[in-house]
This record gives sequence, C-alpha cells and structure tokens, in this order.
Amino acid sequence: MSTTPRAFILGHPVAQSRSPMIHGYWLKTLGIQGAYDFKDVPPEGLGAFFAGLRQEGYVGGNVTAPHKTAVIPYLAGIDEAASAIGAVSVIWTEDGRYVGGNADAYGFLTNLDDVHPGWDKGGGRVALVLGAGGASRAAVYALLQRGFDVHIANRTLARAKDLARDFGPQAHAHAWDEATALLPQVDLLVNATSLGMAGKAPLDFDISGLKRDAIVYDVISVPLETDLVKRARERGHRTATGLGFLLQQAGVGFARWFGVTPQVTPDLRRLVEADIIAKTPPAG
Repeated sequence: MSTTPRAFILGHPVAQSRSPMIHGYWLKTLGIQGAYDFKDVPPEGLGAFFAGLRQEGYVGGNVTAPHKTAVIPYLAGIDEAASAIGAVSVIWTEDGRYVGGNADAYGFLTNLDDVHPGWDKGGGRVALVLGAGGASRAAVYALLQRGFDVHIANRTLARAKDLARDFGPQAHAHAWDEATALLPQVDLLVNATSLGMAGKAPLDFDISGLKRDAIVYDVISVPLETDLVKRARERGHRTATGLGFLLQQAGVGFARWFGVTPQVTPDLRRLVEADIIAKTPPAG
C-alpha cells in the first residue's frame, strides 16, 4: 500500500470533473506529496470499489453523480449536513473508518460570503430557490442555517412539497408558474436547476419583478456566465456564480485529506476559468 496520501473523485461518468485540476493545483503550490485520481465506477461496482478502498491507500475523496446517495450505506457514518441534504459529497477517515459529509452547503454560503460580504446581514431574509433536486436541497439547507425563509419553486409541485416538508416551516413550496409573483419580496434568487447549463435547455424565467437590491445566484459553473446571470447583471443586480461554489466546496475535502486548508486564489480561478472557456461550445 502506498504511503503517499491519495484522494479521488467518484462518479459515473467522471472524466468531465475539474476536481483533479483544482486539487492538483493545491498539491503543487502547497508542496504536498499527494495524489488525486479519477474513479469512474458504475452503480453496480460500488461494493467492489469500497471493498478495495483501503488497500489502494485512499484517505478519502469526493463523490458526484450518480453516487451521492448510494455511497451512504458503505460509510461508518455521515455528518449532519449530509443527513439533512440526503447526499454525501466528501469522504474522509476517522478512527480508521470511512465517513461522509456534505460540503455543498458550505461552498454555497462561502461563495456568497466571499463575493458579497455581509450579504445576509441586512433586514431582508427571503430566498427563492428554483428547482427541487440535489443542488436545491443543499441551497435550502444552507439558507435555513442563516435564518432565511426559503420559497421553493419546481415544475413538479409534488417534489417541491416533499423538499419543503423535509426542512420544516421556514421552507415553502410553490408551483413553477407562481414563482414570478414572489419576486417583489425576494432578497436572494437561486437557480438550482440544470436549466441554462451548457448543452441543456435555457432557463425561461422572467426576473423583471425582482427588486433591484436582490442578489441573483446561479449554481451552474458551465458556462461561466449563464443567461440568468447576464440578465441580472444588466439589470444592476449583484450576482454569484457556480464557479465560486465549485472552488469553495473543494477546500473542505482537501483539508480533511492533506491536513492543510487551501485558499481559492486568483491564479486557481483563472486556471479553471480558462479550462471551462476552452471546453465549452459557443452558445447557439
């Protein structure tokens, strides 16, 4: 077994992940002897993967689709965030056992704290989250930690209701066509759907009713600027993007595996931005 600490990104497919680039940058610039590997494992291969994990010398790793829920039975325990969100995004070792957590809520909030310091210190604490999938669950959980009332709009109302029910009385479900009527009271609008992502359908959502001091946050990182973010900036809104979310959540696992808390530097941001631009086909 190798004595060099090794971590991984587990998914299927996984070749598109930029996590190896991010962690490789930190390992190099911090002078740490370590490795970070792709692990493309189909669902039927999870059991064998975890059976051999320790023998391969892995201290932990990240988890992406479609395994963020499926890995839970293979772990000795999960943290409060992973339990509430229902998904694991990072695995590490404690007392010789593999345990899991969720860094998405941390990344979601830390990105906002970084680009808009004090964003949650004013009087307004109303958020509208579009979507009811995994990214939405992380966003709702995160915002509730900061004392927000969170409204969830989804094309399938039943899914929004299920999500709201899971998180209690400060979470409210709405049909998709009811969402624009909420905008005058919204302080933070979050797109947690895949609409607007490169290769996906656009997000057809009118933000003209949104008050001018509201923040617009799109958790999508590809493209760097979604149509929603572009429209919001043109209207004078403060914005936040998925790239910051991606970079901030990555540091949680790195600190667990390699014992150093990394920084999201301008050089790292430029490196990842350049890769996204190079590999993203032009819109249209």
